[in-house]
Amino acid sequence: MKKIVALAAAVLVLPLMAGADEYATTKDAELMVHKAVQFLRKEGREKALEAFSDPKGRFAYRDLYIMVYDVNGKCVAHGQKKERIGKSLIDDRDAGGKAFVRERIEIAKRHGKGWQDYRFQNPATGKIELKTSYFEREGDLIIGCGAYKKQGG
Repeated sequence: MKKIVALAAAVLVLPLMAGADEYATTKDAELMVHKAVQFLRKEGREKALEAFSDPKGRFAYRDLYIMVYDVNGKCVAHGQKKERIGKSLIDDRDAGGKAFVRERIEIAKRHGKGWQDYRFQNPATGKIELKTSYFEREGDLIIGCGAYKKQGG
C-alpha cells in the first residue's frame, strides 16, 4: 500500500516539477549569448547566422533562442520566428508599446551589452509574456537571448 501511495504522489508531483523547469533562467540566457558570440568569432558570420536561426539547433534550449539584429535594426537571425529575418524591425513595439528593438540598439551602441525587459510571445506557451533579454554587440551585430519570467512568480 505504501508503494501505491508513493507512486500516486510521484504521479501528482512530477508534472508540477516539469512545469517549474519549462522556463530557462536569465543566467541560461546570458550563457547562451556568450556561447553564440564565441561561435560567431570561430565559425564566421554566415555559418553562425544560419545556426542561430535553427529552432531545433544548438542555440535553442527550452524557451531560449538567439536573435540577432544589425545596428540599424534589421533582423539577421532569429531562432523562433523566421518571418522576422531580413526585415527592418527598428520600429517594432512590444505588447506594452515599448520600442524594444530601438532601445536594445541604443543600449548596445552606448554600452556594448546590456539587459532589457519587454513583453513578447513565448514559443513554449504561445502567450505574450514578460521577457528579460541579455545582449552583446559584436561588430555591427547585436546578439541577444531572453528568458521568459514565470507568471505569478
